[in-house]
Amino acid sequence: MRLRGAVVPVVLLGIARAQLPGTFTPTGDMTTARSGHTQTLLPNGTVLIAGGRYQPLQSPSFSLASAELYDPTTGTFTATGSMTTPRQWHTATLLPDGKVLIAGGGNCITSDPCWASAELYDPSSGTFTATGKMTAARRAFTATLLNNGKVLIAGGDLPGAVATASAELYDPSTGRFTATGQMTAARDNHTASLLPDGEVLMIGSGWWPVPGAELYDPETGAFRSVAGTIPSGPFGRPRTTQMSILLTNGKVLTMLEDAESGNPAGAAIYDPANSVFAPAGETAALTTTATLLPDGTVLATGYPLLNTPPGGLNALRYDPVSGAFYPTGDMTTPRAGHSATLLLDGAVLVAGGQLVGGGVPCCDTTLSAAELYHPPVVIPAPVLFSLSGDGRGSGAILHATNQQVVSPDNPAAPGEVLEIYGTGLIDGGVIPPQVAIGGMMAEVLYFGKAPGFEGLNQINVRVPAWVTRGDAVGVRMNYLSRPSNEVTIAVQ
Repeated sequence: MRLRGAVVPVVLLGIARAQLPGTFTPTGDMTTARSGHTQTLLPNGTVLIAGGRYQPLQSPSFSLASAELYDPTTGTFTATGSMTTPRQWHTATLLPDGKVLIAGGGNCITSDPCWASAELYDPSSGTFTATGKMTAARRAFTATLLNNGKVLIAGGDLPGAVATASAELYDPSTGRFTATGQMTAARDNHTASLLPDGEVLMIGSGWWPVPGAELYDPETGAFRSVAGTIPSGPFGRPRTTQMSILLTNGKVLTMLEDAESGNPAGAAIYDPANSVFAPAGETAALTTTATLLPDGTVLATGYPLLNTPPGGLNALRYDPVSGAFYPTGDMTTPRAGHSATLLLDGAVLVAGGQLVGGGVPCCDTTLSAAELYHPPVVIPAPVLFSLSGDGRGSGAILHATNQQVVSPDNPAAPGEVLEIYGTGLIDGGVIPPQVAIGGMMAEVLYFGKAPGFEGLNQINVRVPAWVTRGDAVGVRMNYLSRPSNEVTIAVQ
């Protein structure tokens, strides 16, 4: 069989390359100034901005229910449907069917509300609808899409701003939350990373030092402590976690701060192979976001040391090869509490937050400004090949048993193994793609180079047992938080 390529989404690729690499440039302003919001890349390439807090100058802040969409092709934001509940400190998770799960949030302090409610955003209608409630009202927790399609909700603050060790699972097929195992330590403002083996690594806590880490096993529903601990800072001072991110080599980079002063305190690397944390260079900024770029480096944005002058370093890149942080172009607007999302064209959208002046966060100046980071290496999103060559319709997908093309006359069956072909995986990377068939997560059995085809990727998956039958069942891949185009297969 001769495999033909798909049209790579390159609408903005020429624009991105026209910018100076390693720099930030302004883009359109959001319709509403906000910080502490969520930012989610949708399958169609637009970005959903939801909720957050707004604080008028010298006035109390309040939570927002409004939401908006960023269109990279025009560089503009437009309003979309509002959430059913105003939220800040909530989570947003892109589900296998393309909808977005919005959960929890609130202040959880004294009389301020804290939510157990959750809702779903449907990109096809631009509306939010209620789904099941969490087992506990919480904020500042983590939400992780597991390889079985469920979402792990862990930790956070309960009403009264009390950290919790409780955890639960959201099942998109039923719309319900159910309790799962307890964490080994109460954590809030911590980080969660889905490891290549499917377990979830929890690190740190925001308000007091929790030096250890733990793993969640989806097979058993239990958490267990890991042997390694975060190294202490100078003079033995404890350090807390600001932000963590899984690297393409399977290790986890975590940026740290001094637990007493709140200043940056370097970084550490967690190696799952031996459960050890090792020092990983120094940082000169407090990290608000960490974005894994397709070249394997990490963009970290934040705000400078509290005693630095205006215009101090606010963006860094981490290179896992050298194990060091390097300066990159500073953001055009100094900010904290913002969000960052890797776009389909390889640029990074940074939006909202609070204005930072003279190195000190100015908490009563909420921003609507947004900007784009243009990485030195621009790599488009992954692509699934289609038989037509345009990235649409029937996919270049084979039955693994006989290498025949899946078609309405030769459909796939639930439980069988298929070979999917495309491009965009990192050579030697150990992070597996997530593949959805008919809106359900498929088990990934192999991913990497296609034998005998230079520059071609192959992903072997098992068709979900309860997948919807039909002649045009959608297939999409998500890799490094970026969705591919959608192709179809026939399932009997």
